[in-house]
Amino acid sequence: MTFIRLHAKQGCKYTKRTLLSVWTNRLYSSARKTLAEHTLCSSVYILSMKPTQEIKQEPADMSGKFGLGNYSSRKHISISVPSSTEVMSPHIKSVEELRVLGINLNRFNTPTQFFICVAGVFLFYLIYGYLQELIFSLEGFKPFGWYLTLVQFGLYSLFGLVELQLTQDKRRRIPCKTYMIIAFLTVGTMGLSNTSLGYLNYPTQVIFKCCKLIPVMIGGVFIQGKRYNVADVSAALCMSLGLIWFTLADSKIAPNFNVTGVILISLALCADAAIGNVQEKAMKIHNGTNSEMVLYSYSIGFVYILLGLLSFGGLGPAVSFCSQHPVTTYGYAFLFSLTGYFGISFVLALIKLFGALVAVTVTTGRKAMTIVLSFLFFSKPFTFQYVWGGLLVVFGIFLNVYSKNRDKMKLPSLAELRKRVLSGRKVRLLSQDV
Repeated sequence: MTFIRLHAKQGCKYTKRTLLSVWTNRLYSSARKTLAEHTLCSSVYILSMKPTQEIKQEPADMSGKFGLGNYSSRKHISISVPSSTEVMSPHIKSVEELRVLGINLNRFNTPTQFFICVAGVFLFYLIYGYLQELIFSLEGFKPFGWYLTLVQFGLYSLFGLVELQLTQDKRRRIPCKTYMIIAFLTVGTMGLSNTSLGYLNYPTQVIFKCCKLIPVMIGGVFIQGKRYNVADVSAALCMSLGLIWFTLADSKIAPNFNVTGVILISLALCADAAIGNVQEKAMKIHNGTNSEMVLYSYSIGFVYILLGLLSFGGLGPAVSFCSQHPVTTYGYAFLFSLTGYFGISFVLALIKLFGALVAVTVTTGRKAMTIVLSFLFFSKPFTFQYVWGGLLVVFGIFLNVYSKNRDKMKLPSLAELRKRVLSGRKVRLLSQDV
């Protein structure tokens, strides 16, 4: 809203109403431009109109400027137009204050934001993957994947509640019905994924999870009506083929496949492919915060898992086993959940800033690195088939990055390459003649 304070000197020939009419007409056009720049629709109000003291410094000739022959009054006019953030509601303001672990990402430019998010995803999720494999390497723990997910969801809810209390805006913006859907998909993703480790080795499980790039693109088309170009499709195909190559190599060297594990990880893959698009759509429409998303989705998911364990009788044996090994179960589970919570905060920031496809590409690259570290820290046979599959994954990541930065990374066409080669030959021939 624009505010005008107009002060007129006493003794002026023209009445205050006349002066007001003149200044209103003169300020109308400039006010319209200012309001258009700030995308505001506001009115002009006269707050005060009172005599003012004589100004020592002689102002410019106002009579000639405004066509008032006997105008000798001095007046002081101040116009204050608030910035766009001042007039925004808190619902809109939070977009300009995207914080992850206390870091305000909006202070940085787009490449720096991308680097911070990618670094956070890689750092915390690499530790997360190591701890996950370490927990399931404990003898006798493999049947209790759902209980680990229950503990993980409970700790995530606690972390989200603490983070939400530290923020100024504690309102829930996304409807509960949407959170119930997101929680169901999250339970399917993480619960089925953790349970599949009881039937599959860790690299195979990670490889299956990496193949969700194509389902994410399909979900983006059907859920959000997106359209992907040839480079994005090629990136998804290359990454998926490379990871399938990993799977085939692993099946030849250390065959440990189980039909139950394949079904579980496939269902987790479908849920994981849908959750990114649902989260992106919900956060864009309702402008929900990361801490809100984590708190409500995981707390509702905690209730889902608890009811399931109570219904099928899986809670008692799991509690009994973990009570016998508290450090290697609850201790590792706490660190596992803490690093996972930090990692999911950066993933949600990636989704909000760059979209689901970029987030999946980054997390897929992280999974490939997790496989490498798994071979380094845990004894497994190795073959060069893993290397060729990894190169395909890297090429797929390059295609995706090129698709997102096509203007900055413009590759020469075949005609341009041919022209450069021919011009280079001509230069060499001329140099030889000279």
